[in-house]
Amino acid sequence: MNRDIPIHSWPGSYYINSEKRWVPGTLSLTRSTLRFASDKAEGSLASIRLSRIMEIKMENSSFIFSTLTVLEEGNIKHWFGSLRPNRVVVYNVLEHFWRERLLSPTGVPSAASQPTKGRELIGLVSGAQRRLEDAGKVLTHQGEQFDNIMQGLDKIESDLGVADKLLSELESPPWWPFGKLPWRSQQEAKSEETAKAQASACSTKGPGRQGVIVSIPAIVAKGRDQDLRPGSLTVLVSSLEVRESGGRLLHCFERADVDDIRVHSPYELSVRQRFIGRPDVCYRLLSARMPEALSVLEMQYKKKVEFMPEYSAFQTTPAASPCDPEAGGSVWSAATGLLQRCQGTEVPVPVPAGELTQLQVKVLQPTVTEAEAQELRQMLLQLKNLALEAETELERQDEALDILASSTDRATMHIDRQTRRMRKLL
Repeated sequence: MNRDIPIHSWPGSYYINSEKRWVPGTLSLTRSTLRFASDKAEGSLASIRLSRIMEIKMENSSFIFSTLTVLEEGNIKHWFGSLRPNRVVVYNVLEHFWRERLLSPTGVPSAASQPTKGRELIGLVSGAQRRLEDAGKVLTHQGEQFDNIMQGLDKIESDLGVADKLLSELESPPWWPFGKLPWRSQQEAKSEETAKAQASACSTKGPGRQGVIVSIPAIVAKGRDQDLRPGSLTVLVSSLEVRESGGRLLHCFERADVDDIRVHSPYELSVRQRFIGRPDVCYRLLSARMPEALSVLEMQYKKKVEFMPEYSAFQTTPAASPCDPEAGGSVWSAATGLLQRCQGTEVPVPVPAGELTQLQVKVLQPTVTEAEAQELRQMLLQLKNLALEAETELERQDEALDILASSTDRATMHIDRQTRRMRKLL
């Protein structure tokens, strides 16, 4: 992913302290940097790495002019004013990405603390493991749905058997002088049993059965509203929930009601539900952790996910390490490239004793330590177990689909036959 592509931009002004004046321009947030470029001059008047930011505040200039200040390491303070749509929106977005960068274990480290190739490989495998676990949750829920459908078909077949007996009684009713006919008492008992079964099924359902797959903090806006505010996005197996920062539910998109999910960038998307006769419901969400949810949304909603033209700008060749889990491209291709570099470019060169320079000592150091190799081995074993479990579940679901198909055909035949018999009785 190209790190220079802006995730979000806002018109505003920047205070040049040396010249004691405000300069109009554009404030842009990229994946790792906050920049301000003048409308007239080329280049950036200010470029601040997110890792160097110490504090982001909303302050006033001369007690009147509302501004947004960014404190950089070295006690360097940057002033931004006249931000549109307003400074609160800009503050919410900047504070979210800055805080997520501080808290995220996969953030891009500084040059002084560059991880070893072993740690990079561990990060890649860890990301793949999380994705496979998310896929496993979806598969498990899908298997539960198949089981419920099979139970429903069994109940239908049982009811059809009762209906067959009742039709037989109607076709040749026995003479019974003692009140109710026996088939009516059987029907009433069966209806009571069905009502009890439905009540027990409803009592077992609840929020805990919905199954949260992933929940991420996000900046939320409704429709085309520019009032971006903190909130969260929760992806469940049966719906999407958009909430405020306090936890209040703003909207719940049922899985069948989602009409489209438009992906504007790896960090921004919009979810829409169409209505006839009234306005559509659309929410725009911006999050530093959106790639975590996007991989799940692609699996769950498939054809409803649409990548917008501006998304392609983020898919260019990355300028930094290909091991960045958010840098686009395949995890496995990045791992392959890393292994090739480890095997091809850092081969120890034999040199006479006592003539090792500092650079040669660095080259001779192992790229993957024994502890890192052991950790990688354990993680790969877990990946293998997860893949085998997923394969077993898929095979079980294939068998369940075959049983469902045959049961459905059999139930359809019984219903058609009994429909003909009831028409003859009428």
